Amino acid sequence: MLVGIGLKLASTIAFILMSTQVKFLSNDYPIGQLIFCRAFFAMIPLLIWLGMRGELKNSIVNTYPPSHLKRCIAGSSGMFFGFGALSFLPLPDATAISYITPLLTTGLAALFLKEQVRHYRWGAVAVGFCGMLLMLSPHMSATGQDTSPIGAALGLCGAICSAFASLEVRKLARAETTGSIVFYFTLTTSLAGALTALFGWKMPALGDAVFMIGAGIAGGIGHILLTSSYRHADVSVIAPFDYCSLLWALVIGYFMFDEAPNPIVLAGAAIVIAAGVTVIYWERQLGLKRAQERASGVHRST
Repeated sequence: MLVGIGLKLASTIAFILMSTQVKFLSNDYPIGQLIFCRAFFAMIPLLIWLGMRGELKNSIVNTYPPSHLKRCIAGSSGMFFGFGALSFLPLPDATAISYITPLLTTGLAALFLKEQVRHYRWGAVAVGFCGMLLMLSPHMSATGQDTSPIGAALGLCGAICSAFASLEVRKLARAETTGSIVFYFTLTTSLAGALTALFGWKMPALGDAVFMIGAGIAGGIGHILLTSSYRHADVSVIAPFDYCSLLWALVIGYFMFDEAPNPIVLAGAAIVIAAGVTVIYWERQLGLKRAQERASGVHRST
């Protein structure tokens, strides 16, 4: 279990390093160019990992192209919006807004996948929605030359797209390998980013090129660490550690970008985090209860 938690924490660090490099470059380079580098160079650690596990061939072959396409469109759109939000918002604010994705996924799963969502989960979604409004309020009320409302809108659109991508991943996971899902998402996003070259890219300086490559490699390593963490611990155990990324964002935002966290955004993030952790806790309790009931049934039958 400790190994799973450690891998999860390492993945949050990898992803926040990716976001940091993207934010550092976002004011000087087109978002599409950054998307391409993020996805293309993520293929390096991904292909090495799949090759070491002997899963490369199985990852390339898939049996549900339409589902992969829908997942890739939603996921790529979420990345475009998310990177756009990073260019307009402080790193902690953009990170906090992304936390609404799991709660949105819960509501969408009930509507589109017909999953059973209990009352406490709907209650958590409602509370999380209030936290989301609180997080967005400082940016949506901005005036003058402040571009943060654009960033807030992009962050919200990114969270919605990511929630839809999560639904497609849930469906794909029933028949496809994790390697296949990640491989085709990375490949499709690379192609989508490459198409934006038609609208003009900028030749990067050597230092900026290193950051572009680093963002891709960090993102790829983050996916590998995240996937590996689920092999060593239950989702309900390691999921809450995802919120540690806000701590890294606060530290990096302050020291690298001189960004002071907005207290209202932090308060809203705390509400969203509390709602998410509540759902995780109750789902774990129900899972333990069901496991005990099954064990009791097997014991009685023998």
